[in-house]
Amino acid sequence: MDFSLSEEQEMFRNYVRKYLNDLEQTKIARNYLEGNDVALKSAMDGLAELGCMSLNIEEQYGGMALAALDLVPIYEEIGAVLLPGLLLETLSLVVPLLQKYGTKEQQEKHLPKIAAGQETWTIAWLESNSSYRPAGVQFNAENGLLNGKKILVPDAAIADYTLVVARTTAGREIAGITLIIVPTSELSVQPQLNIDATRKSAALVATAIPYDTTQILGTMDTGWGILQEGLLAFNAALSSTIVGSLDKLVAMVTEYANIREQFGQPIGRFQAIKHRIVDMKMELETARSLSHYANWAYDTHAPDRVEAIASARIYATEAFNKLADHSVQIHGGIGFTEELDCHLFVKRARFYENYLGSTEQYYEQAATALGW
Repeated sequence: MDFSLSEEQEMFRNYVRKYLNDLEQTKIARNYLEGNDVALKSAMDGLAELGCMSLNIEEQYGGMALAALDLVPIYEEIGAVLLPGLLLETLSLVVPLLQKYGTKEQQEKHLPKIAAGQETWTIAWLESNSSYRPAGVQFNAENGLLNGKKILVPDAAIADYTLVVARTTAGREIAGITLIIVPTSELSVQPQLNIDATRKSAALVATAIPYDTTQILGTMDTGWGILQEGLLAFNAALSSTIVGSLDKLVAMVTEYANIREQFGQPIGRFQAIKHRIVDMKMELETARSLSHYANWAYDTHAPDRVEAIASARIYATEAFNKLADHSVQIHGGIGFTEELDCHLFVKRARFYENYLGSTEQYYEQAATALGW
């Protein structure tokens, strides 16, 4: 199978790459880390003008009606610069769910604004002393009122809407979980520390906040299955984003190994460094192939799409941790400083490791899908 992207997809990649290069790549993340939200907003506006926000949205709502595979070059480029924000959550989690399960009113209200880059979404799932499993969802949404606390909600402060994973029927099973659309402004946002400061986490607190049936995505008490479907699109996209980061890491260490001299020659000539970089390149290309196939499998509803996507997610997140560590080691002492970008990649790798599901859960998902 040919895993290469089409000429049109690569052309669009070049437009996005040039735009992000003009913004000095990881400078966007560094500015956001320091509290400069304006730089990120400006960057997102520019990506919207390029059409990035509308690619996978239906034409009737201002989109291009393209597929997940068409988003791959965009995600690889934003992964290379560690772009902060909620592009991934908005386009590859919320948009597929709105288009498949949303009501006509929900689609008309939200999709045109997302396509125009005027609306971003986050997801509130994890709770204190809990996990991403069904029993961990105890945020109460019975009797039309929201009560509870969600933690580590990504970039809640800049999200217009939050997709809340709530329990509308008491219990600890899959049944009784509902997805509810809530304007983030109605929730109390409490900033939290996060290992990756370029992804600003927050706790969201609700105390007797009313909601109605027009805010329910899908149907009452069936949210878990809907969420799992959305995670297929999200994890295929996430694997592509990580591939972009892996590609950048390989380029960074290769460039450094060619210019850093020790004992009168570039360190890239030493076998220990040379072999390490080759191993990194092998990890990159394996992750790239798995990612491309995962997105293709999602688009075509291939029989093996669940295991393909879970495998891509697992491999990419594990490879990201390894390559980020190798990057620090190859750069030596300066790799531990904030002067270089090595630390940014290490922290983003740790952030993605158990984001919206643990590695253990995705191993279980892949094994189950394979019938093991």
